[in-house]
Amino acid sequence: MSVEAQVDTSSRQVTISIEGAFGFNLVQEFRRCYTEKKDYRFVIDLRKVDYIDSAGLGMLLNMHSYLDQDDGMIKITNTLPQVRKILTISRFDKKFYIE
Repeated sequence: MSVEAQVDTSSRQVTISIEGAFGFNLVQEFRRCYTEKKDYRFVIDLRKVDYIDSAGLGMLLNMHSYLDQDDGMIKITNTLPQVRKILTISRFDKKFYIE
């Protein structure tokens, strides 16, 4: 389980890739990827996430709040069906753009 951030300074975009279960054990790694980057756009790549729990959902909400971005400005991509279902049930499609 890991979190990696790729920063593209020319396009001012950060892509955060997460692997494994997205839960409380990743809180520090995840937070490190977006702090001090308020003027960047963010893409959260969940292609390697097979499970997200309430702590993972909370981390996404904390990120949204910290960045103070408009709803839908943080893009969540490559979700597996079971993860997408949890995001939809939790109404995250109202705060994030989910591809």
